[in-house]
Amino acid sequence: MAPKVLIITGDAGESLEVMYPYQRLLEEGYDVEIAALSKKKLQFVVHDFVDGFDTYTEKLGYTWPADLAFKDVDPNDYVALVIPGGRAPEYLRNDKDVQRIVSHFFTQDDPIAHLCHGALIMASSTSLKGRSMAAYPALEPDVIAAGATFIDGGGVVDGTMVSARAWPDHPSWMREFIKVLKQKAPIE
Repeated sequence: MAPKVLIITGDAGESLEVMYPYQRLLEEGYDVEIAALSKKKLQFVVHDFVDGFDTYTEKLGYTWPADLAFKDVDPNDYVALVIPGGRAPEYLRNDKDVQRIVSHFFTQDDPIAHLCHGALIMASSTSLKGRSMAAYPALEPDVIAAGATFIDGGGVVDGTMVSARAWPDHPSWMREFIKVLKQKAPIE
């Protein structure tokens, strides 16, 4: 049986930031499950950059079923965690089960990949003091307030944690995460 990777997201998770790691990890041979507040069909969104706008815009994206609810997640069943961005992290960071899940992976030094606004979940779930990480650039004050050093880059590796700014960083983010993942939980 292939090692399992967990993705945590919810409604308004960014489509590319959920689906790219989902498919990329399947391609590598890992079993991937998506957890959300409840086991239901999720509505993802697309964040894009439009000329004349001061920030990104949001449109409806893909729908995709969650495999299980956060309350039903046993983190011991998984070798790694992926936290995509979008608007979902804004409300998921307050969920006690999300905090329990993230804290487990962080404490066990298991691989964690987070992207964009996923940094909000990291900041609310564990101590980031002394760590280095990337996030969506507008979150630099949040990263610093959480005690971490903000790095404006893609594929930022700090131990078993790999972070990046947003979906344009997918190639460097997943390349670095898969290196870490294969060291900690190789496919046999």
